[in-house]
Amino acid sequence: MDFYRLLWSHLGGRPWTYILRDLWHRFEWLWIIGLLLSGYLIGRNGFDELLGWLIAFNLGYVAGHLFWGKDYVPGQKADAE
Repeated sequence: MDFYRLLWSHLGGRPWTYILRDLWHRFEWLWIIGLLLSGYLIGRNGFDELLGWLIAFNLGYVAGHLFWGKDYVPGQKADAE
């Protein structure tokens, strides 16, 4: 059993990407407001340009894992081994 599977099996009962997908589809407006507010705060507080690029890259990386690859299935469970 890999470390990630061990973590999510004890904390949430299914992969965290599936949990986040469900949260996104249930509370889209909250996520959009949160992302806009985060962008505003990063721009307003004048973070170092490199830090801003790293944050933007990581947000895109996570979003890619959430929305590309598999179709969204509400309440999706982990794949059988």
